[in-house]
Amino acid sequence: MAHTTARWLAEGPRVGIRPFTLEDGEEFTARVRESKDLHQPWLFPPDTAEAYAAYAGRLIDDPAKAGFLVCEKTGGDIAGFININNIVHGAFQCGALGYGAFAHAAGRGLMKEGLNLVVDHAFGPMGLHRLEINVQPGNAASIGLARSCGFRLEGYSPQMLYVAGAWRDHERWALTTEMRRPGRPCAPCPGTGAP
Repeated sequence: MAHTTARWLAEGPRVGIRPFTLEDGEEFTARVRESKDLHQPWLFPPDTAEAYAAYAGRLIDDPAKAGFLVCEKTGGDIAGFININNIVHGAFQCGALGYGAFAHAAGRGLMKEGLNLVVDHAFGPMGLHRLEINVQPGNAASIGLARSCGFRLEGYSPQMLYVAGAWRDHERWALTTEMRRPGRPCAPCPGTGAP
């Protein structure tokens, strides 16, 4: 898809991260529709212009949220997204991560590179101390991404989040600044040697 070059908040060898904009709606929703089989039953990102505008608007306007698009540096195509929700400052300095890859980018290590960039941004300019990821136990790809980027399993929460019409169990993964030096890459992607 055609995309204008953006200024990155951070960039790696293959991807850059940048904030959501309302203008990304057409590409984002097309990628969501292409990726339905990959996302469901775990994830239900907005797939219409109206739903995207509301979703992106919350990420743009709410200081307790930060949304990042992971984009391929060659061409600028959106490979996926990573959001930090429930950002709390003060003594907590924590946020909850949610993410999704798009089908055309899945399995290529782009989200590992993007998550690494978001973690560095969160622990650097955003001033956070801790990031948490809550993942349904059967979502092997999301658990693998969390593990490969140094998150540790901290527990299990029965019926934690309401997803797809039911309360779902989740594993709790976390990472703190003490566990990660700034700029330390994620573990290499299996078979590629690339982060």
